[in-house]
Amino acid sequence: MIPLNRCRVVLVQPHFNPNVGAVARLMCNFGLTDLFLVAPYANHLSDDAKRMSTHGEHILQNAKVVDTLPDALVDCRVVYGTADTADGIYRHTSYGRPDELIPQMIPALQDGPCALVFGPEPSGLTNYELSLCHGQIRILTDPNYSSMNLSQAVAVCLYELRKHWQFAQSGSHRTQPIAPYQDQELLFQNLREGLEDIHFVWGSRADSLMHALRHLIVRAQPSPNEVRLLFGLARQLKWIARNGPRIIDGAAEPEADLQNPNALSDPKTDFQNPIDDTIPNA
Repeated sequence: MIPLNRCRVVLVQPHFNPNVGAVARLMCNFGLTDLFLVAPYANHLSDDAKRMSTHGEHILQNAKVVDTLPDALVDCRVVYGTADTADGIYRHTSYGRPDELIPQMIPALQDGPCALVFGPEPSGLTNYELSLCHGQIRILTDPNYSSMNLSQAVAVCLYELRKHWQFAQSGSHRTQPIAPYQDQELLFQNLREGLEDIHFVWGSRADSLMHALRHLIVRAQPSPNEVRLLFGLARQLKWIARNGPRIIDGAAEPEADLQNPNALSDPKTDFQNPIDDTIPNA
């Protein structure tokens, strides 16, 4: 059975005590237990938060308070943020309705924690915070008044999560686990460095281009082996850019023959083990 309670709810800088309490109640309704609060203004242990939680006081008591959003996501496999607009590169890339994105999260719960991230009531998630997520959930509302109460947005997403989780119980399971969030982040950091070295990512559009590449990769829900492969690519990009072509037996290394399936396993190259020890083996 897919462990639904591996999905955590992350509230970034929640402002109002009753909203946090209402979220705890909703988590009880839909079978979740893991609540993270990022630099909260609200007091989740206040009387009004507890009153709104009804039977969810234990969730408030066990809520984890962290300083930054990456602290709440470090061990997650799939992370979706929520926002009410798709304007700009950070909000236009990889967004969809709850019923489009949340089903993709269900199989990943077999591999480890996943997260639904909600922003503060006054402003929602920033572009930077959305850039740390693997996709953006947009709840379809009337354009004349698109902003929803925090707990209402959580209710919509958790309903879709529970519904698709129940549908998936009789379905097939993943054969390849998804790489942990921290390994994916390390990959993106090194891939960016390699792409900067060859001037593919450069100048004023560097952030937006890297953001698009990031979402291209995370949509594939890469396995640990795939992350290690891409990490090796990033390392080779950096090496070539800084040192020039490698020399083998006095001659520059030939380009790989992509039509030859054995080209990447030539014992004269180091393609078989391109990853250093910073990303653990599967």
